[in-house]
Amino acid sequence: MAHVNTRPHRSTHEPPVIRLAEEHEHLHRLPHRPHTVCFGQTRKVSWQSTISVGGAVYSVPHGLIDERVWARAEGEELVVVHAEGPDGPGEVARHRLTTPGRPSIRDEHYPPRPAGALERKPRARSREEQAFLQIGPGAEAWLIKAAAAGTQRVRRKMCEAVDLSKLHGLGEVERALKVCADAGRFADGDLAAILAHQQTAGELILFPTPEAASLQRSTGSWEGFGR
Repeated sequence: MAHVNTRPHRSTHEPPVIRLAEEHEHLHRLPHRPHTVCFGQTRKVSWQSTISVGGAVYSVPHGLIDERVWARAEGEELVVVHAEGPDGPGEVARHRLTTPGRPSIRDEHYPPRPAGALERKPRARSREEQAFLQIGPGAEAWLIKAAAAGTQRVRRKMCEAVDLSKLHGLGEVERALKVCADAGRFADGDLAAILAHQQTAGELILFPTPEAASLQRSTGSWEGFGR
């Protein structure tokens, strides 16, 4: 370029390097943001991490909430581009074109959902809860499933399990709690009855029962006594 631009041009009879200097005075700097007409239509990402194009709703990565993106139809697909990222313009989402009332939502565009009740890890908040969870994995399983089942008087039943562990050992009580959790037995007296059965008869097969039902002997036979 240094060799060519320094020779006189056939039409202007001046070296191009001189004309380039003159033209440079009339040029302006490129804008900070790129020219984005080719990216499509501008959209602002809603708090639900979606945009609306042609009345149809499409999801985009949740990290772009309140950001500006561009969307364009490319064949049978909608292409969404974010032009203001640290690495410059880039495609952030691609959907099959859809119609109003039939949103196109991608699970990967949203953060992981919080664990459900049966997947949460219990954390002790008191000495009683800490002593109960120290019984073992069976105690943890019992607490998770008892809470999910809406069991009443959980704290009192936990204290009862701790007292039983001091009498019969952690291993036996932990095993009984595991049986209760697996069978859905969280009623008053269930743990003590299962623990007693384990020590006398070994294995015990149980079926789930409402909390109102208990393994304790019924008092129905005493009804009317003394009348």
